[in-house]
Amino acid sequence: MLLFSIFGYPVAHSISPRLHNTVLQALKLDGCYIRKAITDPEKLVSTFHAMKLEGANVTVPHKETAFAQCDEVRGIAKEIGAVNTLVREGTRVIGYNTDAEGFYEAIKPFGYIRNALILGAGGTAKAIAIILKAHEIETTILNRSASRLAFFEAKGFTCKTWQTFTSLPYDLIINTTSAGLKDEEYPCEPELLKNIFAHSKYVFDVIYNKPTPFLELAKNYGLTCKDGKEMLLYQGVFAFNLFFSQHYDVKMIESLMRPAFDI
Repeated sequence: MLLFSIFGYPVAHSISPRLHNTVLQALKLDGCYIRKAITDPEKLVSTFHAMKLEGANVTVPHKETAFAQCDEVRGIAKEIGAVNTLVREGTRVIGYNTDAEGFYEAIKPFGYIRNALILGAGGTAKAIAIILKAHEIETTILNRSASRLAFFEAKGFTCKTWQTFTSLPYDLIINTTSAGLKDEEYPCEPELLKNIFAHSKYVFDVIYNKPTPFLELAKNYGLTCKDGKEMLLYQGVFAFNLFFSQHYDVKMIESLMRPAFDI
């Protein structure tokens, strides 16, 4: 049997097993996808080998650690510096990032986007910034402190802290922080958000299945909003395809995975 897993901490809430197992069963593949909580990130790849996995997804907070442990990193993950998909090739573990393409697929319904503002500067922000740059969307990073902005500055992004930021008209605002996930916090000061939303079109929160204060405030301004649900779906679709050497049609995988996702 082919064995796959989700690595992270915590992972008990992850719906990835449901999504991937649905596709495995539909395609009549002899495989199973499980959850594995990893509390020591340095043991990611050794655990991958010990479990004899064919592939794994990596979620917070281990994506950047996974990047460092792979035998090889391919595609856009090399520029992002974070990995969310591990694939076995012989005795080697290859790292990919499907968060970036998953995000871009999720925002396609918004239509043309000229510029974007990303709130936060973690691993997810890196993936989103790099894919926006690849599609020539002018992107600004806004973070509470300057300490995590070095990566973005080195890549040529406009970077601001709460103290140095002056709001401009942005087509798309993206929250990549955990604010609102387990609390009622905003990713930055509410008054600052109000100034930003007053001149924006679209809003995206990577948090899913929860009406965060960030999204609720954006809706009050009449903005078109999306949570991170479809980003999660598409990153799973692309990851599944990588597990099987891109043997299957992406649209077919999506059609099989989406019903389980919408439960």
